[in-house]
Amino acid sequence: MFISINNVHKQYADKDNHQIDILKGIDLGVNKGEFVSILGPSGCGKSTLLSIVAGLTPATSGEILIDGKQVEKPGKDRGMVFQQAALFPWLNVLENVIFPFKRELPKKQAEAQAKKYLQMVQLGNYTGHYPHELSGGMQQRVAIARALAMNPDILLMDEPFGALDEQTRTRLHDQLETIWTETKKTILFVTHSISESIKLSDRIIVMGTKPGIILQDIKVDIPRPRHQHKKAMVELEEYIMGFLKKEIDKVVREELAHESNH
Repeated sequence: MFISINNVHKQYADKDNHQIDILKGIDLGVNKGEFVSILGPSGCGKSTLLSIVAGLTPATSGEILIDGKQVEKPGKDRGMVFQQAALFPWLNVLENVIFPFKRELPKKQAEAQAKKYLQMVQLGNYTGHYPHELSGGMQQRVAIARALAMNPDILLMDEPFGALDEQTRTRLHDQLETIWTETKKTILFVTHSISESIKLSDRIIVMGTKPGIILQDIKVDIPRPRHQHKKAMVELEEYIMGFLKKEIDKVVREELAHESNH
């Protein structure tokens, strides 16, 4: 297994110093080149899990292995794309993409590498533009190009299209799918959108909340391109929606029962 998440727990202390389980007993394996979405309601710990895989947040217990090596800190094998593009406003598009690896390559080679990935996200004509001159969707494409230009084995994406309008999101889905097909990167993609996860993923990991646990691991057996198989997509969406609704109702009932007992 290329990414192995083994019995990962994450706890935080609340204001009264009680330990709260954010993630509990997470076991997950991801194959090389696989596109896996982590789906669940707010507060289920999906972004925390991605941050642990990135090496940005330590697990309370358990381990993450990538290609057999334990993750202890961020590494060049993992590129991260956040919900906000997090570009440097004083650098132009080309400089933003080059920034993470500019000390490692000669200037011309670094520029050629950055331009290759800017072409891939269809921003080859925007190298001299600054972030404030770009739309939100274009800024996210720069962020994706920057992550890809570092040539990581794994792309970690934390709700990268969550702040965008529906039309822009649909365009970026198509671009991301093309990039994934061309680069064969392993992608771990956090989302709260059921339709987005169905459109993009080989597998969907459905998480429950309080604590964050894996409820289901769903293989998406719908042929690509998926927009040609709308009926199958709608059926899977309705199944996941019904399943998550039951889980959310259960959590609400438990909370109400807990409150009435105090």
